Amino acid sequence: MRVDPRSTHAMNTIPLTRIATLLAVALCLLSTQPTPSRAADEAIMKQTRQITILAFGDSLTAGYGLPTDQSLTARLEQLLLTNQYNVRLINAGVSGDTTTGGLARLAWTLEQPVDAAILELGANDALMGQDPAVVERNLDAMLTMFHTKGIPVLLAGMRAIANYGEDYAQAFDAIYPRLAAKHGTLFYPFLLEGVVMDPALNQLDGIHPNERGAREIASRMYPLVRELVEQAYRN
Repeated sequence: MRVDPRSTHAMNTIPLTRIATLLAVALCLLSTQPTPSRAADEAIMKQTRQITILAFGDSLTAGYGLPTDQSLTARLEQLLLTNQYNVRLINAGVSGDTTTGGLARLAWTLEQPVDAAILELGANDALMGQDPAVVERNLDAMLTMFHTKGIPVLLAGMRAIANYGEDYAQAFDAIYPRLAAKHGTLFYPFLLEGVVMDPALNQLDGIHPNERGAREIASRMYPLVRELVEQAYRN
């Protein structure tokens, strides 16, 4: 029996053509598969290990005049937990503390393991008219200490009151953005943004936020605090 060579050629090439087509379809399908979304990434992070955040500051962090569960630190923890982040916040706020006092106690505070930190100090320095150079040096040393330990930081800025003149206020206010840029930290420019000078959001002393004020600050800070948690998960 004679076989037409053209038939043999056709039989050999048909399977190859079909294979090539199938490969092309498969590659097309793979290229159109969705990439992991931010929401998916967050869902994974929320289910992993617990993140411990050190809230290191003065009376504004401690929650002066407020029930423990109404302090700024507690409010931030509540927001994170409500959004399914597995976190624990340590309230290391000390009423009346300054950057000098904070620097003195930070080393032993960091003997306990933490994954991230919120640094809020300087309000009392400003009230006392402390030399801005001293304040900057203290904050710089604390940020360096965190960096050395690989702890991501959210730096909360403060502004000077007008009592000591415009030159003092300008020198003091410039400390925080300069240090945030130097250390590459997350930065919330002014802790009391939206709350300061509002009687409805402050206690009778006109300085410390009341429960509504603490809730307002926490709400405003939350996006950056969430970013801080995500940085800690990636470390």
